[in-house]
Amino acid sequence: MSTHHRGTTWFLAQFKPNSHNIAERNLVRQSFRTFLPMQEETRRARGKFITQMRPLFPGYIFVALNLLHGGWRVVNSTYGIKRLVSLGKEPTPVPLDLVSQLMQRCDREGKLLPPGLLQPGDEVMLTKGPFADFVARIESIAPDRRVYLLMELMGAQTRVGVSAEHFRAISPSTQVKRA
Repeated sequence: MSTHHRGTTWFLAQFKPNSHNIAERNLVRQSFRTFLPMQEETRRARGKFITQMRPLFPGYIFVALNLLHGGWRVVNSTYGIKRLVSLGKEPTPVPLDLVSQLMQRCDREGKLLPPGLLQPGDEVMLTKGPFADFVARIESIAPDRRVYLLMELMGAQTRVGVSAEHFRAISPSTQVKRA
């Protein structure tokens, strides 16, 4: 997945509820480049656990536009699309480095890959939830990619189960705060 073509800028388009496949198919049919990062999500339904692919950013898809050729009004009128995200009268571009970093973390189909090849014993920094910016050590990684972390909270080791997208690997030089 290449992130840059001369004159091309990435934008965020909001799609209609449960319409990511329709929106992406219709944008691609009109020769727009799209990027829809996906992640596995496990939910409980009628007593069973069901794992499905869901958009990483529910309700949104990235669309590349060449502003020299216009086209953003065409995106707004595409079946399945609600509108391009705008902060004023015109769509607001998404920083290119944000899109390229996301693409580097996904496979060809846009599926989010686990962060690095982490092993039990590695230190990670939590990036979401009440413990964001805290450091934990990987205790184990389950076959379903759920990761169990050990955190020190108020002088005691606490085991926490999280998804891979809730933390990132840290380098030894990273400044950290501990619980």
